[in-house]
Amino acid sequence: MKMMMNMGMALLIFVLILMAETMKAEDPYRFFNWNVTYGDIYPLGVKQQGILINGQFPGPQIDAVTNDNVIVSIYNSLDEPFLITWNGIQQRRNSWQDGVYGTNCPIPPGQNFTYILQFKDQIGSFFYFPSLAFHRAAGGYGGISISSRPLIPVPFPPTAGDFTILAGDWFKQNHSDLRAILDGGNDLPFPDGLLINGRGSNGFTFNVDQGKVYRLRISNVGLTKSINFRIQGHKMLLVEVEGTHTLQNTYSSLDIHLGQSYSVLVTADQPPANYYMVVSSRFTSQILTATSILRYSNSPGTFPAPPPGGPTIQIDWSLNQARSIRQNLTASGPRPNPQGSYHYGMVNFTRTIRLANSAPVINGKQRYAVNSVSFIPADTPLKIADYFKISGVFSIGTISDSPTGGGGYLQTSVMGADFRGFAEIVFENSEDTVQSWHIDGHFFFVVGMDGGLWSAASRASYNLRDGISRSTVQVYPKSWTALYVPLDNVGMWNIRSQNWDRQYLGQQFYLRVYSPVNSWRDEYPIPKNAITCGRASGRKTRPL
Repeated sequence: MKMMMNMGMALLIFVLILMAETMKAEDPYRFFNWNVTYGDIYPLGVKQQGILINGQFPGPQIDAVTNDNVIVSIYNSLDEPFLITWNGIQQRRNSWQDGVYGTNCPIPPGQNFTYILQFKDQIGSFFYFPSLAFHRAAGGYGGISISSRPLIPVPFPPTAGDFTILAGDWFKQNHSDLRAILDGGNDLPFPDGLLINGRGSNGFTFNVDQGKVYRLRISNVGLTKSINFRIQGHKMLLVEVEGTHTLQNTYSSLDIHLGQSYSVLVTADQPPANYYMVVSSRFTSQILTATSILRYSNSPGTFPAPPPGGPTIQIDWSLNQARSIRQNLTASGPRPNPQGSYHYGMVNFTRTIRLANSAPVINGKQRYAVNSVSFIPADTPLKIADYFKISGVFSIGTISDSPTGGGGYLQTSVMGADFRGFAEIVFENSEDTVQSWHIDGHFFFVVGMDGGLWSAASRASYNLRDGISRSTVQVYPKSWTALYVPLDNVGMWNIRSQNWDRQYLGQQFYLRVYSPVNSWRDEYPIPKNAITCGRASGRKTRPL
């Protein structure tokens, strides 16, 4: 009896130790409760209806560490359905949490939905924003900062402060009025101004101490325009782009295109004063400008000079700067190994996909298209229909792998791809405006960009060694941009224009990355709390 009791006690102790080790090994959880409401805002001095999160515009910052589990419970107090997407967060094996209409049913008015995210193997600077109904034009966005895990070296010393800067163009009209303009088949007017962290010129101050170094995480959260960012009298050391440590080049100003995020280090090494931070529009005949203040703690309150000018319509200048942004092959990424250990240039791509943007008029209305297809949402989210095997919602192959050269037509366009493929994707822009493109669920290597027409001969100019890895890339007018993309994330993923009027009017499609193995190893099952809608209304997800 005594021996059995001892054996039982030993077994109990073993189980407790095992449970403790399991709990200790689990990645930390961070919880956020958000109430999404309308509220009055005055970003350009005119009263507007904005979208607030917990009463804030911009919304709350998410600060986390690599591999953290981030639980965001959202209560929709708006009078219409709502979704938030997480720009640049890869959602590994989990497109269920992507927060776009192709993967998620919207949160109905007066209801709640909880996103269960994991920032798996990611570091860097990102942001979130509303993805439905042109809500992005009303606010509802905020910054995401993912720090490296302890003991994993970062290729620069600790900084005295970490600032998030959310900048972009803004309209004085409410989002519903802008949406009505687009629904009527018309172009948006020119933006009324630029914002920095939700405010117009000199509405925001960043306080620094002389001699110290600060990290600035800058994102273009605008709707239609590229911007240039600069700080009076100061240089910027680029250290990170959308989760990738970069070669640490110094810049006087940076072009930041729609949907892109950059991290720079700035040293407060000038005489004590107030200095202008300047954001201005790029490639526009009318130049929009907004300023904030970089204030030294020992400043007498004066400015040494007027705000500095920046580049305006120069494309070659921007192209050369973009080519100079490369990944740091000796720095650790989210894991303790050099970022350059993935030799993308030595992998044979299995498929070439050429994607051409266009602006066709369809049924008498302005639309935008990819390879002649202007996307229209289905009555049921594509991921939900795929899971429940609901036929007639979408078809694979409804967008071609190359431009058709035709006009434009409406279609719920979905492209199929095999898990663990390696694609060459070329964005081709024959228009006179800069385009910006984003791929959900994946990172990609920017291997080349140039003017003119892309051809197989263009591969001779590819950077196959240290091209920057990111999730959003620009395509200059009458130009092309080439990417290498590891298709290593099973799911239904949105490929979209970050020019938000174009996205709204059809310049997007979905990439269904498919694995024949029905295993959690490749993809998580449908969440227990998933909202069902459309033809899937009333369907059960899975047992609690």
